[in-house]
Amino acid sequence: MQEFDVVVIGSGPGGYVSAIRSAQLGFKTAIIEKYSVLGGTCLNVGCIPSKALLDSSEHFHNAVHNFEAHGISVGKPKVDIAKLIERKAGVVSKLNAGISYLMKKNKVTVFNGLGSFESAKTVKVTKEDGSSEIIAGKNIIIATGSKPTNLPFIPVDKKRIITSTEALKMSEIPKHLIVIGAGVIGAELGSVYARLGAKVSFVEFADSMIPTMDKTMGKELQKEIAKLGADFYLSHKVSSASTTGKEVVVKATNSKGEEVEIKGDYCLVCIGRRPYTDGLNLAAAGLATDERGRIDVDDHTLQTKVSGIYAIGDVVRGAMLAHKAEEEGVFVAETIAGQKPHINYSLIPGVVYTWPEVAAVGATEQDLKNAGIAYKEGSFPFKALGRSIASMDEAGLVKVLADANTDEILGVHIIGARAADLIAEAVVAMEYRASAEDISRMSHAHPTYTEAIKEACLAATAKRAIHA
Repeated sequence: MQEFDVVVIGSGPGGYVSAIRSAQLGFKTAIIEKYSVLGGTCLNVGCIPSKALLDSSEHFHNAVHNFEAHGISVGKPKVDIAKLIERKAGVVSKLNAGISYLMKKNKVTVFNGLGSFESAKTVKVTKEDGSSEIIAGKNIIIATGSKPTNLPFIPVDKKRIITSTEALKMSEIPKHLIVIGAGVIGAELGSVYARLGAKVSFVEFADSMIPTMDKTMGKELQKEIAKLGADFYLSHKVSSASTTGKEVVVKATNSKGEEVEIKGDYCLVCIGRRPYTDGLNLAAAGLATDERGRIDVDDHTLQTKVSGIYAIGDVVRGAMLAHKAEEEGVFVAETIAGQKPHINYSLIPGVVYTWPEVAAVGATEQDLKNAGIAYKEGSFPFKALGRSIASMDEAGLVKVLADANTDEILGVHIIGARAADLIAEAVVAMEYRASAEDISRMSHAHPTYTEAIKEACLAATAKRAIHA
């Protein structure tokens, strides 16, 4: 039996980063992945392939609608969906190879097969051919991620009624794609196919798009996606979805109790994700999951109730985000090494990679109202920004929320070009507890998108944005 200081089960962002950091700290490390490639959901059927498709769809959209304004003539663009999917696969493959290289570079032993507990200190690896071996770990890190959640009354056949996994490898552009769920994943994938020419209808139980984010962001995003011809059925509860040949019929009840019927050729179910612990045999290690399928961990160490077993990422409480899992992976490795690592969970940014992008960190207005915290708000529209006008990316705004008494920044919400990158400035500022005035007094290069953050801080501090 091979013995290791650290055994990581799962090779997604949390798992492989945790393995690398463990190896860097001098631990003999192994990682177990049940599939033939490393990277987990994020790399193979999540973050990376969806961003590849989003970028491709944005190029097509610009070629159809914006190139002529730039003085670029290309004729009438056409979509080769097979080529588009092929490019996406190439991006994934390149990153797969990159992670394999990092495992070799850091001398992490890779086991391909299903990892399941034999005891609190041993893990069985069952390979595709049915053979198996058992390895031992002084410390074991569970990083098995999550899977799409399905509604029990909707038969996902992976042909016409599909999940995000199937949406990343379509063989044709839908004529009418019905998206159940207008959260992050639904918004992203729905916008991909809307930009490629599909009719898209969003059916959402909440009263806004991206309902977990600030209401202003959902309102602005809906306005922009509606320009692509999308329809929205907000405050609608889905009751059924069925297929007949190439037609999908979705039935839902609106806020008045009336039944609505929507017909399309594909239905994408995006109602969230669930922790994935299937096949782990947690009971053999003395562990169990809670009512939501999560593994309980100590807030200060991320250790489970069993000494030496840790859990990170989507299988524990908190936001299901790749970068949150990465931070936790490093955190656990350093905790095992006796260090005192730090994660500020309130400052983990969230991003929606539509175009315009949406990004946020900290409290929403509703959060502050619910907590009874007095605050002030400052906003600045991208349409008043020189760089945005020059690039024809005028949609969106930056919204800054600051404490009414201390001026400390409590939340930053951005919808606009490069919001996913811009939010990092807000994270840094808030980590150091900057005030809105602090940011407003810092020089920002001109012309850049980041000037919108400075202007919003000026608006929050003294209602004196310069350019609006």
